[in-house]
Amino acid sequence: MSQLFEALDFVENVQYERIISDIASQQFAIIDDFFSTEDVSVLRASITEKYEEDAFKKAAIGNKFDELIVKSIRGDVILWIDEVKANIAETLFFSKINSLVDYLNKTCFLGILHKEFHYAIYPKGTFYKRHLDTFKNDDRRKLSFVCYLNHEDWLPENGGELVLYLNKNGKEVERVIYPFPGRVVIFESQILEHEVKPVHTKRLSITGWLKTR
Repeated sequence: MSQLFEALDFVENVQYERIISDIASQQFAIIDDFFSTEDVSVLRASITEKYEEDAFKKAAIGNKFDELIVKSIRGDVILWIDEVKANIAETLFFSKINSLVDYLNKTCFLGILHKEFHYAIYPKGTFYKRHLDTFKNDDRRKLSFVCYLNHEDWLPENGGELVLYLNKNGKEVERVIYPFPGRVVIFESQILEHEVKPVHTKRLSITGWLKTR
């Protein structure tokens, strides 16, 4: 009986359905209206404030069991976001993320039980070479998520493009995605290799993963 009521309560979300369709057909989705302009502004203020407080640390490659800082591979600085201690901007962010996760679990049975997110800032001249978002000792990451918080006047020549390496009919194809403010990119963590091209103007984002058990 409870399952019947859950089915009756379900309301289709057009935006989430578009994300599901794109990931199913091409292994990634690009969404330019996931957050409102006001939401992006609030999140940008939050990342800027924390950066000015000198709270960020140099990002590493690998996880906590196999962590190594290699400047020749990755140059960003990060600050993990704790949902329990979230400020107003971060609470807004997690509210939308949790809504998406609930929808994915109900409609696609993905079994997403955990999530992890951090602010990421790429100073001028930094990059992140081609890699996959999974570890040899941990393959729980299901979907990778990036939300760009750059200023409204961001231009393609500022660099910092995300490049996804796709397989089309047995041939490798590069999909270049510019980090325009408010743009969200979601892709399959265990399948798509990707990189961040050299940044010419400081690049701001929230990056994270939706994870299974």
